Amino acid sequence: MTFLQALILGVIQGFTEFLPISSTAHLVLIPFIFHWSAQDGTSFVFNVLIQLGTLVAVLIYFKNDVVSICKAWIESVFKPSESNRDDFRFGLQIILATLPAALVGLFLKPHIESVFESPVMAGAFLFVTAILLFVAEKLKPGRLDIKTLTWKAVILIGLFQALALLPGISRSGATIFAGLLVGLKSKEAGRFSFLMSIPIMLGAGILSVGDLLLIKDLAAFLPLLLIGFVTSMVVGYYSIAILMKFLQKYSLIYFSAYCVALGSIIILITYAA
Repeated sequence: MTFLQALILGVIQGFTEFLPISSTAHLVLIPFIFHWSAQDGTSFVFNVLIQLGTLVAVLIYFKNDVVSICKAWIESVFKPSESNRDDFRFGLQIILATLPAALVGLFLKPHIESVFESPVMAGAFLFVTAILLFVAEKLKPGRLDIKTLTWKAVILIGLFQALALLPGISRSGATIFAGLLVGLKSKEAGRFSFLMSIPIMLGAGILSVGDLLLIKDLAAFLPLLLIGFVTSMVVGYYSIAILMKFLQKYSLIYFSAYCVALGSIIILITYAA
């Protein structure tokens, strides 16, 4: 992997992580098209760890929510009477929504890694994302705010996040669909989708540290990882802002059509190669 490749992949990760078009599909497709080779395991580790850049972007963009939740949890320990129960409950909901993906990722990690090597699978799963977005657009507008979600609704959204561990199934697309399905407003569905990405991206990054240490030429790999991290963080911040505005004004059908087109291109290119 070169510095230019790391930069490009960082931009792609940052731009596509939060837009409902599957960042993993793009990270599988681009190296395949341009025949970028990497040592065994390096590509997967790089893709997972540059997600930490987009994690920082979420923390910065939603800093008010993050601070409120952390404050409520700290106060619940030292000053229970002054703790904000709504924010404390909100934090619990985010953790609960993370559990399905965390369990799937923990026990099926080898199988998920193998799927990442298949552009055809990524292309096929993009059609699943397209269907979810199409159906989401047809749902009646929700009226619920995040803090009125039931525990069952939270678990359902979490199950869709677990589904998005497969390359080609957009995490934001799947979770926004689930949020709309349980009755959230469009903006609130996006907000919950982004906030619930924090624990799962952090957990995936921590689990990949062990794989990072096994890389033979680690000293040469770290600068590439830093480039990907910084670019994904900067671009990711602006992609969040773009989608939050988009959800209030425009249709998800545009993203659905894009996923169909990209999925078709991936499959055609793969079989033509």
